[in-house]
Amino acid sequence: MSVEEDVMKIQRKLTKMISDDGTGQEDALDLLKALQTMAINLDVLTKTRIGMTVNGLRKSSKDEEVISLCKTLIKNWKKFLSAPSTPSKDSSSSSKSKKDSKDKEKKDDKEKDKKLQASFPPQSNTTDAIRLKCRELLMQALKSDGESCANACASPEELAEELEECIFAEFKNTDMRYKNRVRSRVANLKDPKNPTLRTNFLNGVIAASRLAKMTPEEMASDEMKKLREKFIKEAIDDAQLATVQGTKTEMLKCGKCKKKNCTYNQLQTRSSDEPMTTFVLCNECGNRWKFC
Repeated sequence: MSVEEDVMKIQRKLTKMISDDGTGQEDALDLLKALQTMAINLDVLTKTRIGMTVNGLRKSSKDEEVISLCKTLIKNWKKFLSAPSTPSKDSSSSSKSKKDSKDKEKKDDKEKDKKLQASFPPQSNTTDAIRLKCRELLMQALKSDGESCANACASPEELAEELEECIFAEFKNTDMRYKNRVRSRVANLKDPKNPTLRTNFLNGVIAASRLAKMTPEEMASDEMKKLREKFIKEAIDDAQLATVQGTKTEMLKCGKCKKKNCTYNQLQTRSSDEPMTTFVLCNECGNRWKFC
């Protein structure tokens, strides 16, 4: 049995596994290991389309070892497509003109591109110029820190494509809402003061589906979250002090002017089982202090 027939046999088995909604993939690892030992060349890849099948298995499988081996196989097979073409055996072609030689090179490049598309999924599943540009911006944002990319669960290109697909799936078009959503992801992923967001996404801690819908508050850095909490608390305290007129009393004495014309307010600033805090205002000199 030829290599091509062996590959076709495995390809049919893998296709059945994928069509079963990702179930029944117990033997997938053995089949992938068998592919790894075969002498597969570019011609076999093109005729059997095993590259697309293996990539489909990678997307449907939940087994980390299967996914890893799929990536390894695809990476090794792609080397065939980037290898220099074999020089012509016809040594008598020296009489051809330079124009004919250039035309032949262009033709070879086109044929190589066709083989690449036949053996593997295209680099992008869309031809929309806006979506492609958005994916490029997201990819550049992820690549802004080379150290994080080295430990990523997938390439920045794959993660950018997955994130853009999740955003597009929500809006179903490339209107201003879609563009603003992409811009906010790009800005937060590129933010040098918020490396945690980028690292968590690259490492798989934050899924693309979640990052696509996160609010600015959720994407903010820990430092910014603490600062916002502080501002909110101060605003609440100021509002409470401003709306509560307070109670006048002569039982409290101002430590500054020594007079007893004061107004006090009580607020619950600690846990509910703790006593309330009393804020005192001297109506004579305007001195304020906290009375515990």
